[in-house]
Amino acid sequence: MSHRFRWSPMFGSWFLVPGSWFLVFAVAQSQQSAAPPATTYVLRAARLIDGTGTAPILNGVVVVTGNRISAVGRAENVTVPQGAKTIDLGDATLLPGFIDSHTHIVGRTLGDPKGDMASVKDFASFGAILGVDNMRRTLMSGFTTIRNLGAGDFDDLALRQAVEEGRIAGPRMQASAHALGITGGHCDENGYKPGMFDGGVKQGIANGPAEVRAAVRYQVKYGADVIKTCATGGVLSEGDAVGTTQYTLEELTAMVEEAHKLDERKVAAHAHGAEGIKIATRAGVASIEHGSFLDAEGARLMAQKGTFLVPTLVAGEAVERAAKSGVLKGLRGEKALVAAASMKTAIRLAVANKVPIALGTDAGVIAHGSNGREFTLLVEWGGLSPMQAIVAGTMGSAKLLAWDKRIGSLTAGKLADIVAVPGDPTRDITAMERVSFVMKDGVVHKTPERADAIP
Repeated sequence: MSHRFRWSPMFGSWFLVPGSWFLVFAVAQSQQSAAPPATTYVLRAARLIDGTGTAPILNGVVVVTGNRISAVGRAENVTVPQGAKTIDLGDATLLPGFIDSHTHIVGRTLGDPKGDMASVKDFASFGAILGVDNMRRTLMSGFTTIRNLGAGDFDDLALRQAVEEGRIAGPRMQASAHALGITGGHCDENGYKPGMFDGGVKQGIANGPAEVRAAVRYQVKYGADVIKTCATGGVLSEGDAVGTTQYTLEELTAMVEEAHKLDERKVAAHAHGAEGIKIATRAGVASIEHGSFLDAEGARLMAQKGTFLVPTLVAGEAVERAAKSGVLKGLRGEKALVAAASMKTAIRLAVANKVPIALGTDAGVIAHGSNGREFTLLVEWGGLSPMQAIVAGTMGSAKLLAWDKRIGSLTAGKLADIVAVPGDPTRDITAMERVSFVMKDGVVHKTPERADAIP
């Protein structure tokens, strides 16, 4: 049997090609080079908040080796390795990287003058291209992790891949691919002539338990980490009332069962109306998104089942402003005003009943990079203490994503996702909107000297 060798410049290897099999030989030892030693950083600041809810540590230090946190504490109690690079942030507070549990990273944002025609005029790949800058802005605002809840054409999975391969800067992501909804519901495309947007199971439009299960399987087949569904109507959709129930208990239960069966994936349920919130909670969803018309019974049920509320208050503020300014007109404007007003009651009801809270912004409804405003509204609208708001956007969200063993707190052994804000956010929560330092996975992306990183 004859053998031929071929050099592959792409892989830097010789390929041996015999008659009936294919073997790959490693690059010659002389062409290999040892990996550079991991960089060690020592981050110093006037104070440190670790994300668990414990009191701030004064004169805080975090030691980072490679992409992991190796030590955390007061400066006098932490041994600084020789040769480490020190970054002294002065009168600032070190925190875990922020986590946004509800984003729409792909496409145009609310208020974009071309936004209403995007679905029929933009090229299919244009939304993902916009997503590249959306990802960068999100990272530079201190959000090192996001959970993206709904994107067409698997664009969020493409962006996730680009970040993981180091081709673009952005937060790590849990992605859902297509959101699941009923025909004509909030997750469907309404208001167009028949035949233009007749989505099916592959696009997440599923009716009845059998189709719902098939839709879950299809999203997971292509890499969805989480399943997003629309349990009720919404604000920005045409042709539905904001609080109307859409999926039945039987359909949502099938969805949760199927998602859980496939490597214990979670379901995030968009739900504004009180009855839809209760149906989704009984079905076993991991989180209620928005929860605008939550009532006391629903809050008690969520607390009992450990169902998270992701209140997206900043999105409520944004749609209220858009309705008052005339950007949202007609039914959508009316829904925006009613939902935003009710959100302020719902979040306080959830807090009073000890419903677990995770921070989420619905970014895309708001400008990407302005996500930190949610911390402020959790305090101003929700009545949370600044520390409770910080936990919601760090360890609370990490628990919802089931990534709390990896991220969410400044703890030795966890991934080095670390941010800093000026001053003390427990005294001025708006400091969370002014991030001065960003490290993700041990890589520095923003420093006070490069505060102009976001144009």
